[in-house]
Amino acid sequence: MAPPLLTLQGIHLTFGVTPLLDGADMQVGEGERLCLVGRNGSGKSTLMKVAAGLVEADGGERFVHPGATIRYLEQDPDLGGYATVRDYVVAGLAPGDMDYRADYLLEQLGLTGEEKPDVISGGEARRAALARALAPDPDILMLDEPTNHLDLPAIEWLESELAACRSALVLISHDRRFLETLTRKTLWLDRGRTRLLEKGFGAFEAWRDEVFEQEQEELHKLDRKIVREEDWLRYGVTARRKRNVRRLADLQDLKRQRATHRGPQGQVKLEASQAQDSGKLVAEARHVSIGFGGRSIVKDFSTKIARKARIGLVGPNGAGKTTLLNILTGQLAPDTGEVRLGTKLEIASLDQKRLALRDDWTVSEALTQGGGSQVEVAGKTKHVMAYMKDFLFPPEQANTPLRVLSGGEKARLMLARALALPSNLLVLDEPTNDLDLETLDLLQGLIDDYAGTVFLVSHDRDFLDRVCTSVIVSEGDGRWREYAGGYSDMLAQRGRGVSPDDRTGNVTAAKPASATSPKPAAPKPEKRRMANKDRYALERLPGEIDALGETIARLEGQMNDPALFADSTRFAQVSRQLADALAERDAKEEQWLELEALREEIEGEG
Repeated sequence: MAPPLLTLQGIHLTFGVTPLLDGADMQVGEGERLCLVGRNGSGKSTLMKVAAGLVEADGGERFVHPGATIRYLEQDPDLGGYATVRDYVVAGLAPGDMDYRADYLLEQLGLTGEEKPDVISGGEARRAALARALAPDPDILMLDEPTNHLDLPAIEWLESELAACRSALVLISHDRRFLETLTRKTLWLDRGRTRLLEKGFGAFEAWRDEVFEQEQEELHKLDRKIVREEDWLRYGVTARRKRNVRRLADLQDLKRQRATHRGPQGQVKLEASQAQDSGKLVAEARHVSIGFGGRSIVKDFSTKIARKARIGLVGPNGAGKTTLLNILTGQLAPDTGEVRLGTKLEIASLDQKRLALRDDWTVSEALTQGGGSQVEVAGKTKHVMAYMKDFLFPPEQANTPLRVLSGGEKARLMLARALALPSNLLVLDEPTNDLDLETLDLLQGLIDDYAGTVFLVSHDRDFLDRVCTSVIVSEGDGRWREYAGGYSDMLAQRGRGVSPDDRTGNVTAAKPASATSPKPAAPKPEKRRMANKDRYALERLPGEIDALGETIARLEGQMNDPALFADSTRFAQVSRQLADALAERDAKEEQWLELEALREEIEGEG
């Protein structure tokens, strides 16, 4: 076996009081595909910078095989000192590399190369940095959130580019589909230490849960052992002093071990403030069209959106997703056509550019809309410090200015602001940017449980699959079409993914068959697939039905208590809760039966 190209061993690094890296290890061999995963703030980017030689650790060893080349994509690249973006990318080429490689990458990433570094956006700077990292074909390519600021066509292009490259890869990303496609090993950074899974990201989450369960079991055994030893200390001490002193020292060691144990990082607590129900109709668009500068953005589009729908808007950057979203929510009038909004709509929005956040605000001011100490969430009043804790902000960050927060912290803060507003229509524009995988899971659960309607603009294919009941997709030249299900369901129905041509409508037309050419064979009918949302519901419903059964049993036990009848108010409350639980269980059982029948029908066709 060839020696590894890069080795990190026992890396220690401390910022402040708590160690960020506490004995972390990493090995990267030739051609390996490794994803580095962990919670926001766990130190993934820092460990990658140590590996790339950009940050010096307090302790530990770093070894790079002589002659091995490493390229690193950072989250905030500096293009200073270059006249154009092309100059910046070309400067990253290795000796002997041809400039055409830089030109190809810039074109694929939507850049001309003539852009001036001092006036480009953060997203354009990130794409330029990605081109610079990919250009020289290094031995090890380290990419920190490479899909940020990329649209779907660019993400899928990058996937194919990385799958074909010879470099070893180390990836940090929140995009599940991207990681599942590209990785064959998973390095988990948790509480300063690393664990290696010899499988790709697809197997990580089940393995992580097993690790946490085993850790809890061991902690429980430690607690029981401490209790036994304390009981011995109180009642079982004998005259054999030497053995007693040793056993007492062992007890102190057990207590120190328990006191210094660092549990997993807490979960964000997501709860949306819900307004009264909107009308059954949320929005109806009839033949709406709009254009800017002679370009058609939306052309003759019609749709009807009912309450509780989860609508995804999908298309390349520049297709007009935000414009269509503003039309459907009544914030922008179309040039032609009609939009009818439902009754009692209350909208809460999260915008991808974080425009609602002012840099001069502190964290507490952002959550309280500029002042005060209370936040009202889901009908309950919370102190701002408690609400900060729900989103993993420690109390000492209350007066931290927003300009120094990380991308992940700003994303959590925007979520906290949006969810605190009473709403029955959530408008989420790229909500998954900078969120870790665990928070994405919680956001998905919140959307599933949300009683209102959700509009979602996202380039995260996995998230669209898990959440959406339908997706509205740009077909190019201002044409939009709605497909049932999530992103994968759209692919099956449409026969192709989203391409840059969908921005302008330059979809290549098929050549007509000549009179002498043989008649093409009839296309093979595509096998029917179960929508991802239905599949997730089928997996989730049995657990929900069992939980309702336990609730019903508890409420029936209360109803059997003769003392309950003496309190008419309490009796009415329990009776109502029991009736609601029974109705909900019946509805979920009926839904499960329908989905199970659908699954059997589809599998029978195969």
